[in-house]
Amino acid sequence: IYNLKKIMKILITGGCGFVGSNLALFLKKKGFTVHTLDNLTRKGSRYNSNLLKKQKIKNYKINISNIKKIKSLPKYDLILDCCAEAAVEISKNDFDKVINTNLIGTINILKKSKNDKSKIIFISSSRIYPLEEMNKVIKNKNLKSKIKISKMFSEKDKIIGPKTIYGLTKLCSEMLIEEFSYAYKLKYLINRCGVISGPLQFGKQDQGFVSLWIWRHLNKKKLSYIGYGGYGNQIRDVLHIDDLSELILLQIKNINKINNKLFTVGGSKTSYTSLNQLTKLCQKITGNKIKMGKVSKTSSYDIPYYLSDNTHVSNTYRWKPKRNINQVVMDTFLWLKKNKPIIKKYF
Repeated sequence: IYNLKKIMKILITGGCGFVGSNLALFLKKKGFTVHTLDNLTRKGSRYNSNLLKKQKIKNYKINISNIKKIKSLPKYDLILDCCAEAAVEISKNDFDKVINTNLIGTINILKKSKNDKSKIIFISSSRIYPLEEMNKVIKNKNLKSKIKISKMFSEKDKIIGPKTIYGLTKLCSEMLIEEFSYAYKLKYLINRCGVISGPLQFGKQDQGFVSLWIWRHLNKKKLSYIGYGGYGNQIRDVLHIDDLSELILLQIKNINKINNKLFTVGGSKTSYTSLNQLTKLCQKITGNKIKMGKVSKTSSYDIPYYLSDNTHVSNTYRWKPKRNINQVVMDTFLWLKKNKPIIKKYF
């Protein structure tokens, strides 16, 4: 039987972001003492911080790259590292910000974990896989027709090769965690996630596209299919934040027995979508039809296809995503619609 006393205090970095705030609220309800760390610079983070405050979850308004302030924080049993500059295109142009947040931030958390003997659960990214490997799944770069579901990416896949600066910082963080674990006996888990969506997400073009799609339909604003000919046939799997939260709880409960492991975690075949399919879902749920633009040119950082292979995490925890793309869209839509007057300034 799991005893909460084993891990009572949890710090969630990036705790007022989409993933962090959902995990904070979820784990607080499960009886944990939860604090968050977030510098509140991202759109929507102040909205989420107010929700946390109502639940008496303390946030430290600290930049994760500030090691002096990180070291001054109280001791925690577990650090859930969700902090990241996650917009892939930004990493090409503002790499200092991305490296300071994603890589230096992880180093600082590792230093604190070493001193305090804290356990770590790290939220990594599917973008650690090389662009070449992701692109070669699809032979035709102009995706005029639907893509057939074929390859799924797992922990066993190749990781060497250009992958975006964002992806590189996440892979370097994974490797640093493994090195610190070996050198200093830290217990860790790494979850290599694809797209995650749901309530409390303030989406933009290259981060949180599901939330953005719903918001634009809800407000009858412009949208465009960008890249691969502009046909909207790119595919991503989409994990509901509640499915991720349930997995994290299982991992926390078992971390003394199951640790120092890497897992691929995503919506997989349970929940995935093309942009075209997402448009149809948004039209059906909102009742609004908007004119879709078309941009043929493909960014060098874009990928046509990604699907997670959850075999390892499913075998380890008997966990599988329960919620499909329809539920992801519906739950996000209901939150956006209910809070539309308050959150419109964050989009």
